[in-house]
Amino acid sequence: MMKFFAALLCMFTGMAHAEPALLTDLALPYVAAAPAESKDRPLIIFLHGYGSDERDLLDIKNDLSPSYTYLSVRAPQEVDGGGYKWFTQDTDQAEYEGVTSDVDKSTDLLRTFIEQATEKYQTQPDKVILVGFSQGAMMSYQIGLQYPELVHGIAPLSGKILASLHSRLKPDERLKSLKVFIGHGSADTRVAYSGATDAKAVLENLLIVPEFHSYAGAGHTITTAEVADLKHWLQSQLKSKAAD
Repeated sequence: MMKFFAALLCMFTGMAHAEPALLTDLALPYVAAAPAESKDRPLIIFLHGYGSDERDLLDIKNDLSPSYTYLSVRAPQEVDGGGYKWFTQDTDQAEYEGVTSDVDKSTDLLRTFIEQATEKYQTQPDKVILVGFSQGAMMSYQIGLQYPELVHGIAPLSGKILASLHSRLKPDERLKSLKVFIGHGSADTRVAYSGATDAKAVLENLLIVPEFHSYAGAGHTITTAEVADLKHWLQSQLKSKAAD
């Protein structure tokens, strides 16, 4: 019996050891999963949604290429009851919007984080892609549409372009090279599906042609089909950029 408990303890100890450590050397806390040689690899940065944390999206990497470096970032604001958020929701608005001062502070922190991570992992901006869910998707738009020189592309899942950002947007030559994957469930009641279709229209007005995926009947979640579509999109964007 003691041998059984010892084996069980070893199993749980091993599982605990498998959890990536929280890193705090950059502008925002994060966890990392990188190949032994991470220099000059594509860098995928996950941005979680409201009330979640840096470990929420990291497992998506298991269905993606093992040749990429993956970072998953913790949002800067704590949520009562646990978890983190990128900004406080502006409840005075009929649609899902954020308190602008919160959004701007988080955008500045995330911009700095991306610059630092690109340097730390010795890669190039044209190999960096942001994958965000919900509030994290909204933050991916914040970076991609204001600082396109920092990333190759963004993949906002179940998100929208916030009104405060939309009001600032104007045609910009730098945006023409930004690659965008949009995924959204048609039955999303948390962030309305119109957030995706409206974003598509905004992007097209900026001469950006996104890859758009609608998931019939899906709510505020990331589906298996969505991960498969994301994988194919990443491969198409990064096939010539992965290190040998």
